[in-house]
Amino acid sequence: MLRDRISGHSFAVWLMPGNFCRDLTARTSILLISFNKAFWPGSRTPLGELRTGWSFMQRPISSAILALALAFAPLLGGEALAGSRIKDIVEVEGVRENALVGYGLVVGLNGTGDNLRNTPQARQSQEAMLERLGVNIRDANLNSKNVAAVMVTAKLPPFAAAGTPIDVTVSSMGDAKSLMGGTLLVTTLMGADGQAYAVAQGTVQTGSISASGASGSSVTKGVPTAGRIAGGAVIERELGFRMADMGQVRLTLRNPDFTTARRIADVINAKYPGTAYADNPTIVTLRPPQGASIMAFVTAVEGMVVEPDYGAKVVIDEVAGVIVMGENVKISTVAIAQGNLTISVQETPAVSQLAPFSRGQTTTVPQSSVDVEEEKGRRLITLKSGASLSSLVAGLNALGVTPRDMISILQAIKAAGALQADIEVM
Repeated sequence: MLRDRISGHSFAVWLMPGNFCRDLTARTSILLISFNKAFWPGSRTPLGELRTGWSFMQRPISSAILALALAFAPLLGGEALAGSRIKDIVEVEGVRENALVGYGLVVGLNGTGDNLRNTPQARQSQEAMLERLGVNIRDANLNSKNVAAVMVTAKLPPFAAAGTPIDVTVSSMGDAKSLMGGTLLVTTLMGADGQAYAVAQGTVQTGSISASGASGSSVTKGVPTAGRIAGGAVIERELGFRMADMGQVRLTLRNPDFTTARRIADVINAKYPGTAYADNPTIVTLRPPQGASIMAFVTAVEGMVVEPDYGAKVVIDEVAGVIVMGENVKISTVAIAQGNLTISVQETPAVSQLAPFSRGQTTTVPQSSVDVEEEKGRRLITLKSGASLSSLVAGLNALGVTPRDMISILQAIKAAGALQADIEVM
């Protein structure tokens, strides 16, 4: 609630979403609701008694009023400003990366390469490479540790053009100790279809430290047997995927859901009638309007806002003791009590000493002490039917349980049929 210094009227400010706010620096639409009169911002001229409802005004406003409107917008705008862009919750079918792989050699290592006697692929690759360069070493006794056989992997971006550099990852496949300082020789990178799409070469950067002493002790930080070459591969062949020639495209939801798919189709059809159809919880098919290109249509659709929906799920990582619960998790009426039971067994050996001048031997007699301790002060709490996530968390916190205890409690509630959510154990 704001108050105009000039007119003395109190009013509320809403920043209107949609097309009204495309250019905040030039013209901004706001909604002023006065208790007695509506007026232009920065003006004393009243517009008349506000009896029927809202007055929409479109006029340049001062930066101070704009700042106040932006500050109050998240609180007063409601669901109009909520939601996610369609481009953030879907993938466009066919627009994806492709995996590339190749086999090569890294040379120039400081005695940290493969042992050629234990790594036959490194020896054979070195001989074949030198033969292609006119050097025959078939009968030579190679014992160098400056060469390592490696696998080279990369991701071919969608719509990548020939000549575009991409990053590659180099990983040792033998008994090399480190690839630090080595140079990858020309390596062909192939796709799943067996065709060559890129060629890689360059100096390997491992970002690790490795040192060893004469006695065999060593210190290693990071992984010295794997590294990267920034821009180390050049694309030689394009995929040939022509999106502009497609008559329709399909959007793939990252988190499949019936409601979300239907909402996406409804939002698109509200602006472009008859252009979107939800095939299933994962796929939404788009057909551009008559005369519109597929690229322009997808660009317009990506910026639309939709409120995604998702099911109730509890994700548990028992190793790390992490629990993640969605806001849709509900529980039926259930009572929960938690307490720790500790059983301790203590062995205290005692010596059995014989009387003087008696026959026998001094022996050790075992004595066992068993104690059972049950934690007190944990009261029984009751969560009513339909309790929300906040009620469940508050109830578990009231018991003072640890995350690992919460995992057992949640699993017990699910076993009792009171947890209306899926439990996924990672």
